[in-house]
Amino acid sequence: MHITRNRPDSLPGPARNFTGTVWLDEIADPGAPSRLVVMNVHFAPGARTAWHRHPHGQVLHVTEGQGLVRRRGGPAETVRSGDTVWIEPGEWHWHGAAPRSFMTHLAVVEAADDGTTIDWAAPVGDDEYPA
Repeated sequence: MHITRNRPDSLPGPARNFTGTVWLDEIADPGAPSRLVVMNVHFAPGARTAWHRHPHGQVLHVTEGQGLVRRRGGPAETVRSGDTVWIEPGEWHWHGAAPRSFMTHLAVVEAADDGTTIDWAAPVGDDEYPA
């Protein structure tokens, strides 16, 4: 058993993968043999990820605020504190805060055999984000 008492510093979400102000807090990344990664992600109003997918899917659990999630080919769906979203393996999607609300979620993924957890694509344009 390992207890982490000193968390790594919060990191800003890189502009190549996020639109707007996003902060990332690592919750768990225990290393091999585990392939689990858990992040706490804080989105300012209107902030969002770029389009991306995960080799083994992703669980999002909204802990605060209101946000949006969208899979390729589908409409943007509203999510609120307490909602949990399962994103299928390989499913292109994005997620972020609603236009006028902060949103925080836990993001849980499993790394592939090669250690990758995410495949990033193009930013989500204003025409794809329902303001």
